[in-house]
Amino acid sequence: MLKRQIALYGKGGIGKSTTSGNLAAALADMGYHIMLVGCDPKQDSTMALSGGELLPSVLDLVREKGDENVKIEDFCFEGYGGTVLIEAGGPEPGVGCAGRGIIAVFNLMDNLKVFDVFDIDIVVYDVLGDVVCGGFAMPMRAGYAKEVYVVTSGEFMALYAANNICKAVKRFGESGNDIRLGGLICNSRNVINEVALVESVARQLSTAVVQVIPRSSIVQQSEAEGVTVVEYSPESEQTQAYIDLAKAILDKNHLGIPTPFSREELKQLMFDINNQVLSEQEIIVS
Repeated sequence: MLKRQIALYGKGGIGKSTTSGNLAAALADMGYHIMLVGCDPKQDSTMALSGGELLPSVLDLVREKGDENVKIEDFCFEGYGGTVLIEAGGPEPGVGCAGRGIIAVFNLMDNLKVFDVFDIDIVVYDVLGDVVCGGFAMPMRAGYAKEVYVVTSGEFMALYAANNICKAVKRFGESGNDIRLGGLICNSRNVINEVALVESVARQLSTAVVQVIPRSSIVQQSEAEGVTVVEYSPESEQTQAYIDLAKAILDKNHLGIPTPFSREELKQLMFDINNQVLSEQEIIVS
């Protein structure tokens, strides 16, 4: 029986796919049967779990064969630790809506009763953070993702996107489909005052930072080898951060309806935090 459905959202390029892949690997190593559904048109969500291989996407298969001729084995693949890997895919560059792949994958999964075929403990959806598009919002709107975690950094646009995603979580969560925010994941960019900024935004959103992922070159090294950090360097500090993230998500201590705020409030909050930290540094120096 399917037990948990979670989605990782965030600004494009913030590290959702890396975080999703390593989270899936960490959970698999803990003995959970994991499905990772890549909902990013780049089709890179599952690469580190498939040995660096670019898997066929649902949208490509539908275009090639037609919905009625696509079988489960055409788009469901086994990856690291027994994970089940699916890529939604996207349109040809410059043509069509990027959210179509997400809509296609959910329609196909429903029609073929994928969750009845696989004994999945946790489904992880890796979703591009442009929730303005109905396709990207579908995991929440259709009730597939019951828990949303937002990957961010201390950069303004990443936090701005996180706040917008929380507006969607609030909208759908209050409409009766039981969507909840699980917290923020700080994927560090070594921005000045980064953790303090992300923690302040989390408090403003009535949630918490569930994990801070340090910035490390080991991520690029593992990706060059076509594997997750968890597989590439299991004893590293970076792997431990992903394990701690997995444990925090399993504990689900911070599920709730967020309280998003305005762009102006976000700018003021960042201004206040930077000034506060600078004042504290001046006191220490003096």
